[in-house]
Amino acid sequence: MSTTTTESLVNLIRSLTKAEKRSFKLYATRNSSSQDELKFLQLFDFIDKTAHYSDDIVTLKLKSIKKSQLSNIKAHLYKQILTSLRLQYISHHIEIEIRETIDYATVLYQKAFYHQALKILDKAKQLAHKANSSLLRLEIVEFEKIIELQYITRSIGTRSEELKEESTAIQKHVEASIDFSNLALQLYALYLKGGFARDEKDYLFVQEFFLSRLRPYRIEDLDFEEKMHLYNAYVWYHYINQDFLMCYKYARLWVDLFDEYPEMKVLRKEMHLKGMHNLLNALFNLRSYTRFSEALDQLSNYHFSEREQENEIILHKLYLYLNKINKHYLEGSFADGLLLVPEILDFLKVYEQKLDTHRIMVFYYKIACLYFGSGMNKEAIVYLNLVIQFKEQSLREDIQSFARILNLIAHFELGNDVLVEYQIKSVYRFLIKMGDLHGVQKEILSFLRLLPMTNPELIKAFKVLHSKLVKLSLSPFEKRPFLYLDIISWLESKLENKKVQEVIQNKFNRELETGSKFYFPPE
Repeated sequence: MSTTTTESLVNLIRSLTKAEKRSFKLYATRNSSSQDELKFLQLFDFIDKTAHYSDDIVTLKLKSIKKSQLSNIKAHLYKQILTSLRLQYISHHIEIEIRETIDYATVLYQKAFYHQALKILDKAKQLAHKANSSLLRLEIVEFEKIIELQYITRSIGTRSEELKEESTAIQKHVEASIDFSNLALQLYALYLKGGFARDEKDYLFVQEFFLSRLRPYRIEDLDFEEKMHLYNAYVWYHYINQDFLMCYKYARLWVDLFDEYPEMKVLRKEMHLKGMHNLLNALFNLRSYTRFSEALDQLSNYHFSEREQENEIILHKLYLYLNKINKHYLEGSFADGLLLVPEILDFLKVYEQKLDTHRIMVFYYKIACLYFGSGMNKEAIVYLNLVIQFKEQSLREDIQSFARILNLIAHFELGNDVLVEYQIKSVYRFLIKMGDLHGVQKEILSFLRLLPMTNPELIKAFKVLHSKLVKLSLSPFEKRPFLYLDIISWLESKLENKKVQEVIQNKFNRELETGSKFYFPPE
């Protein structure tokens, strides 16, 4: 058994709850008769109680297990744990129940009990219909066709035509669902690579990419799963192209779809949570504070049962923390937002092996921005360096670019002029390499190149840069940098001799009073 596979076994055992461990032991002892068969249970107890596992320690401590046996015992233990977990959660996951029912039908079919197999498949089909799973329904119908070929019923004349029509209809739903989900996944991959569209060339590329892959459809012909994947694809398309109003529209449709099919909030909870997160993201970028706050309250009070699955709990915490930070960004309450940091770091530590590097990078950047907004530049630099030092530079090139720019600004704030001068060339080369040297970035780097300056010169340079960036912020393809860093508010803080968060708070309060940036069309 390889090191990676051994690590998977150890991590699986350590993730088990007390109830899951107890059920596994009952299952293992009930289904094992000889002492040799129970060796895997001894290994289970050893791994469970040992802080730092190694094969050498096992063979030293457990005399009954020979080194030559260990690989097979570990593989057997891994399989037995998964089997036990499957049995425990079969009544809580309808898709596991459907597959088990299909398995029963397979066994009966192999024993030539065709009529019994068909009856069980009919039950499985009803469950698949309840779960809105076209893929499983298609698998069941195809199995029914195989059985009908072996076992001719009295209704074969009509039955064959029924199965043919049913199979064809489901096939169309499956194909559409696959096409829409593929498109959503491909768009997500584009976003992970470069973030938002940077210029008209990017915009046209994404537009052509989306429209050329979007299959024709009539919304009234689509089932739940097709609509869910279609809305997901539309959300990513408009999000990448920074059309946040349209992004909101499809995220709203996505969430409303689950209200239309309330049973799917349980069966597809992870997609419901994702839809709520995308809705919050759109509202955040639209600066629709009231609606954002209402949606965040709904996410905060999301109902979970006692036997909720860990992946759903992780997703809920992930989306909740990201949007809580965003709320502090809107309010300009950066110092209050820092109270979340210990919780978030604990979350990242506990689930480090279950979170992808992209999520971790986003959290580090957002935490850095909280510190920067609070005027704590040394602490901001610590987290920016964690982003900059990520080995996978092809992941979220946009965040890596802006982390370097914010890092320069934080060093400038600390008076590290020599370090800023030294790093500017490196940042410039990085932006050129990533194809991300646009108007805003050029102006910021040009400003920092002039350092050090006397105070009158510096104030004048701040005013010039502020004027240029305000004009650039009106350009559709120059708005992107301000989604990552409110550089205009930072400049205003320097001109007004105030803290960044104070400037943003004042803007936020004026917006609340006048509603100037909180316009939203009626639904």
